[in-house]
Amino acid sequence: MNSLNYQPKEDWMEGEGGAQWHLADPEATTEWGRAWAPYLESGLVLTFSGDLGAGKTALIRGILRGLGVTGTIRSPTYALLEIYELSRLYCYHFDFYRINSPESLEDSGFRECFRSDSLCLVEWPEKVSTWLPPADVALMLEPAAGAGRLLQVRHTSVHGMKCLEPLLATSLPR
Repeated sequence: MNSLNYQPKEDWMEGEGGAQWHLADPEATTEWGRAWAPYLESGLVLTFSGDLGAGKTALIRGILRGLGVTGTIRSPTYALLEIYELSRLYCYHFDFYRINSPESLEDSGFRECFRSDSLCLVEWPEKVSTWLPPADVALMLEPAAGAGRLLQVRHTSVHGMKCLEPLLATSLPR
């Protein structure tokens, strides 16, 4: 992780801690997710924002690999939800890109996925922001000046801060 160019960024979300990384390519994006995965716990809600092709699915694929998923990892763009039952938690991967109205989810049963024994990974949270519980960690991917992408991460809860602390401590350039 030392090669990922960590930069602390405490002021990009007033009152909440954050950091950013420059990720050189899709492989670095996937590796960042894989490195973070061991620190993730049940009860967390993680949101992933950014334009199409920004790397949200690559980042989530890395997280899922780091959590022990060995089979095919599909983006739930059409299905809206992929479920992964792991030994230590349930993982729900949502992709709300195709949702035009959060009200259409009201009776879907998706709210039942957001519970203390699950990890929820949510792509396109802005499409359903009135429907979602608050995120513990919000991640934003965008093109970086020059090449690669910029990953901005902010925690919005104590639980979110706890899962980021080990990664911040081990990622500082030496």
